[in-house]
Amino acid sequence: MSATIHSIEAILVDIPTIRPHKLSMTTMGVQSMVIVRIKDSEGLEGLGEATTIGGLSYGPESPESIKLTIDTYFKPQLIGQLADNINTLRVMLERSTRGNRLAKSAIETALWDLYGKRTGRSLSALLGGAVHSHLPVLWTLASGDTTQDIHEALGFIETRRHCDFKLKIGSRALMEDIRHVAAIKEAVGDTASVRVDVNQAWDESTAAKGMAELQAAGIDLVEQPTPMADLASLVRLSEKFHLPILADEAVANAKDLYHLAALGFSGAVAMKIAKAGGPLRALEQAAVASAAGIGLYGGTLLEGTIGTTAALHAWSTCEKLHWGTEMFGPLLMKDDIVIQPLNFHNNGVDLPTGPGLGIEIDEEKLAFYRRKD
Repeated sequence: MSATIHSIEAILVDIPTIRPHKLSMTTMGVQSMVIVRIKDSEGLEGLGEATTIGGLSYGPESPESIKLTIDTYFKPQLIGQLADNINTLRVMLERSTRGNRLAKSAIETALWDLYGKRTGRSLSALLGGAVHSHLPVLWTLASGDTTQDIHEALGFIETRRHCDFKLKIGSRALMEDIRHVAAIKEAVGDTASVRVDVNQAWDESTAAKGMAELQAAGIDLVEQPTPMADLASLVRLSEKFHLPILADEAVANAKDLYHLAALGFSGAVAMKIAKAGGPLRALEQAAVASAAGIGLYGGTLLEGTIGTTAALHAWSTCEKLHWGTEMFGPLLMKDDIVIQPLNFHNNGVDLPTGPGLGIEIDEEKLAFYRRKD
């Protein structure tokens, strides 16, 4: 008989960032995450993570609400269930609880990690096998200071840690943002790809003007320029410009992407295991994108190493990642809570080997950064 779920713990963890991280809706100085630990009746443990951006400034789930959901609603349903029945448990939570995709993703990740440890297989192997053992990773330049961002970018190019960069814009006047972006693109030249993330800050007319300027400046990609619910504007803008659009907040799962593609959208999609509700749902979205001719991009909610590693295992199974990944979350934080951090080098990151996620908790670091009641 398979092992059953014996205990579930959801832990709030706060780790300072290496510098203020400026987005259109907030500026982050600390990243807060929920670490999930699921133990089975034979003593094995699976790890998961749910992380959002800036508390409730980004979406409807906060670290505190995620912990509450897991403790109050998920835990009573899961205790005593067969730990290996991941699809059964996933469907059960989907039927009993609306939304709460970040919390569900953390639970699913922990179950996969547990199953991988039980069978001695990596998460990527359980998902069909890795096509890539080293994945490209861009860096977000988000200090808001042009000179500092240029210095940061040139340093990473020289050390070959990153050769693709994303700029967070949308909180300032349009032309001020354009000048900031154009100066950075001019400084790095053809040695690096420069993209922008507007985080829904523009209306359609502003986006049209902004995209024309960005296209002229040599920018490669514009992420979510208009509000998430305004799918028609994304379609019209994608038809008007040869500068590709990356749909992010507008697309959470495969069904959302199907609707956007059916409207005529061409461009790319930012997959995120958290907003999809787990690795399986994220890969369903990848399948729809591939069928519709929409490019793939491995997105992040600035997760720590646990959540980042889960996403890397999923992205590694995709045949082609047209725009690479942005799985740099652990690099944004001053410290880590795992024993062996991810290996970032050669403009990307190595996929961890070993059973499950292939990582282990550093108990002392976890205790230090754990939020005190």
